[in-house]
Amino acid sequence: MRKTLDLLRRVIVYEWRMWRSLYRWLLRRPVALPEGAEAFGYLGAVKPILVAFIALSAVEIPIFDVIIRHTMPWPTVREVALGLGVWGVLWMIGLYAALQVHPHVAEPAGLRVRNGFSVDFTVPWEAVARVDVRHRSLAGSRTVQVERTEAGTVLNVVTGKQTSVDLVLHRPLSVGLPNGPSEPVSEIRLHADEPDALARKARDHLPAPDPTTTRRR
Repeated sequence: MRKTLDLLRRVIVYEWRMWRSLYRWLLRRPVALPEGAEAFGYLGAVKPILVAFIALSAVEIPIFDVIIRHTMPWPTVREVALGLGVWGVLWMIGLYAALQVHPHVAEPAGLRVRNGFSVDFTVPWEAVARVDVRHRSLAGSRTVQVERTEAGTVLNVVTGKQTSVDLVLHRPLSVGLPNGPSEPVSEIRLHADEPDALARKARDHLPAPDPTTTRRR
């Protein structure tokens, strides 16, 4: 029973945040940034796919409506199908909006890493040893993926099966994830549409690199 209630609560919270994101996007009310902060989007990696799904779903609504009208004599079935179709399109637009209005943010306290409203944690600048730009493709489609390497545990925050910015940490750090704190990770990888700009902004907050340190790739 407790698990069912927890699941129901998560569904309600998720749905509420989705509609709130859609509201902010439609009315062009982005979340206010702290002074000196700069936002970096990541929607570009999945924008073509989302737009295509939204367009196809919108076209399907009248087609299915015509089919149901001529094959089923029950108006209630048609109304339910029409309602579900409209809700599905709005849900996907809401997902698009969530990725748009919740960007990564380089702020004085650290780098706020996001993916919609489901992933949201801040990496303090003092924890970051180095910021590299490196484009990677991952096999899995999950947004959060943990990878164990010889150098340590890596946390991937994936968009469209891609990451493009590596945050190499001074020491293992645990961050907040949707299902609770992560295990300590030594590197965090994320995707940004403008990785070079994000890396430059991040490096402005870091101490000058030690020239004797070998650059690890």
